[in-house]
Amino acid sequence: MTRGADVVMQTLAAHEVRDIFALSGNQIMPLFDASLEAGIRLYHTRHEAAAVYMAEGYAQLSRGLGVALVTAGAGLGNALGPLLTARASDTPVLLLSGDSPVGKDDQGAFQEMDQVALTQSLTKWSVRVTRAADLASVIDKAVRVAMQGRPGPVHVSLPADVVLAAAEMAEVSAAARAVPANISALRDWLDAAKRPMIVLGPALNGTRQPGLAERLEQAIGAPVVVMESPRGLNDPSLGAVAEVFAEADRVLLLGKPLDFTLHFGAAAPKAGWAVVHADPDELSRARHNCAERLTRSIEADPVDVARGLAFGSAPDREDDWLGRVQTACARRSDTWVGDVLNSNSLCAAVDAVLQGAPNPVLVCDGGEFGQWAQASVSAPRRIINGVSGAIGGGICYAMAARAADPEATVVALMGDGTAGFHLPEFETAVRENLPFVAVIGNDLRWNAEHQIQLREFGSDRVHGCDLSGARYDEVVTALGGFGAYVTDLADLPEALRTALASGKPACVNVLIDGLPAPKVT
Repeated sequence: MTRGADVVMQTLAAHEVRDIFALSGNQIMPLFDASLEAGIRLYHTRHEAAAVYMAEGYAQLSRGLGVALVTAGAGLGNALGPLLTARASDTPVLLLSGDSPVGKDDQGAFQEMDQVALTQSLTKWSVRVTRAADLASVIDKAVRVAMQGRPGPVHVSLPADVVLAAAEMAEVSAAARAVPANISALRDWLDAAKRPMIVLGPALNGTRQPGLAERLEQAIGAPVVVMESPRGLNDPSLGAVAEVFAEADRVLLLGKPLDFTLHFGAAAPKAGWAVVHADPDELSRARHNCAERLTRSIEADPVDVARGLAFGSAPDREDDWLGRVQTACARRSDTWVGDVLNSNSLCAAVDAVLQGAPNPVLVCDGGEFGQWAQASVSAPRRIINGVSGAIGGGICYAMAARAADPEATVVALMGDGTAGFHLPEFETAVRENLPFVAVIGNDLRWNAEHQIQLREFGSDRVHGCDLSGARYDEVVTALGGFGAYVTDLADLPEALRTALASGKPACVNVLIDGLPAPKVT
């Protein structure tokens, strides 16, 4: 007999899913069993949130779909937070959850609850399958919904009796081709501008669409910035862009919501705005925020539109506008590095080592220290904690990067607060053979909140944000990885190189003077 669980896994395999990030539980064990025949590998985590974070990171690095599998009850509850980050980062994630049997609905079955009510506000689509005959079509649709239009997370609840019932496979449908948008008028609108700006959303960043921003900038002759931080124009990795952004006379947003990160349109108060987005709700929001200054509103795939615009010759612009913006974006904080171990000097040392590493991938996570990492360390591929502002997924993103690309050199930078969320996942990394190097900027506090207290309440009101000098490196060593403890800047480069050479999941725990997030002046 072909079980519903077999249909789920075979449908995913037909969509070229080869890896799933999971944590076992009663209701989903038939799915674990069915993965063997489907040829799908399960990466087994220690926490359900880690499974979803891994699916998100995997999707970004592989430029495909990430799949997570969790059990019901608290299993699904633990998985909710990362759905927020996947939604904000426009990442296609399919979350599968076990569920109580349909045949026992309203009888008080084990872990019975309304799962769809919990996930529907965090996903593009959330559904409970109540008939085994519908499994193939629902999984097929879920994959397409996650990937098409505005990418994002979807959730499918799989009741225990449904995955055990007899079911049949169905044909996997071909993805519908989007109708190309007419971009000639949009190109004319941009060409007529004196000081245009183009802002790309997270799904168009350099990791997920390599080289697209550079091609677009060359073809239009307009500055192109990627915005994927909740700090928006104040993102330190964008340098001093806020100083020149207000001068723009036309702003084109491609897959980028017109929201708080752009001061609801006030970031360029005299500009005409154009928004290209696959989500009609974002177009409505742009109309609300910009009113008559929204001169173009196009419902289309922003990646297709960007590719269509990335041809032709750029018109001449006044006063070297492109150069001015590029110079502003390249500016960085002048905080003195010297021979002191602080947020800045640590990041400079990591960047120097990473530039010589083969096939590097950078992961940045955390508050104040995370901002230093994003601004000061670079790699061709990068995963950050994104627009949601949630922290804690960095270790999971790093493991996912290795799963997506086993040849990558993965370095994850995070604060000591951030490291505490998923430190036990180092056991997962060791067991699943997913080596990476986590560099902890350890300032013994939740520094983002500490800085808020200093700024807003005064030094005599600082409390509740301190952390201990816990030896995270020793924990990682005990879990089977490599650990190093660094208190002197001179010892850091060798510790980093040794960690990379170990071939193990590694933690370099660096005691630093934590600085406020960099400000470019």
